[in-house]
Amino acid sequence: MTEASPLDDPRPILEHLDELRSRLFKISIAVVLAGIGAAVFADPLRVVLEAPFHAAAPEASLQTLAPGEQWGVLMRIGLFGGLIIASPVVLYQIWAFILPALTGKERRSAIPVVAALVVLFVGGVVFGYLVLPRGLAFLLGIFGDVDNNLRMGEYYSFVLRFLLAFGATFLFPVFLIAAAAAGIIGSEHLARGRRWAVLVMVIGAALITPTGDALTLVALTVPLYLLYEACYWVVRLVLRK
Repeated sequence: MTEASPLDDPRPILEHLDELRSRLFKISIAVVLAGIGAAVFADPLRVVLEAPFHAAAPEASLQTLAPGEQWGVLMRIGLFGGLIIASPVVLYQIWAFILPALTGKERRSAIPVVAALVVLFVGGVVFGYLVLPRGLAFLLGIFGDVDNNLRMGEYYSFVLRFLLAFGATFLFPVFLIAAAAAGIIGSEHLARGRRWAVLVMVIGAALITPTGDALTLVALTVPLYLLYEACYWVVRLVLRK
């Protein structure tokens, strides 16, 4: 009598789906609660998020052209703030979902990994915020005789996507180190791939940054390359791969 294959038993799949649903529910609750808190402080957050615009175009202003546009901006601010504030919970829940498939040693690395993800994500958002004024100054100064009075909703959509893209981009070192820990890559692969890595970083920076000018590309590519080099030395000296 042949043994039943684990794939024939639907229970493990259903259990994984239940676990995924539970994790997604916890993530949603965390983001919603944090988003409500961020929305309460929407006015000071607006001052911070609109500062790059006013620095790039001091005489310009933001305007709304639809009754619900301000409400839409409030929702965007809440969602953005919720993602930032709840990022430790979000990243932990993602890690906890894959935890059963890891070994005991890998499980013990949960806190350092989640902490690294949070620091890199927030660091990427902050770095994006620092380079944003120059990018806006370039975009708003292409034609000197144009009045730069932007729609509030379009400005916030642009800025928040820009900042989140920077935050997501800065997460790549954790995935490289995880791949090295799993034996997929080693320090020799990272060493041989430096030229290709720089090319990918430049192309990625050109796609993410709004301007494409040389200074902004360098401003993003340099920290990404430094993170890549840090990955190489961590893999070589700490993981000894």
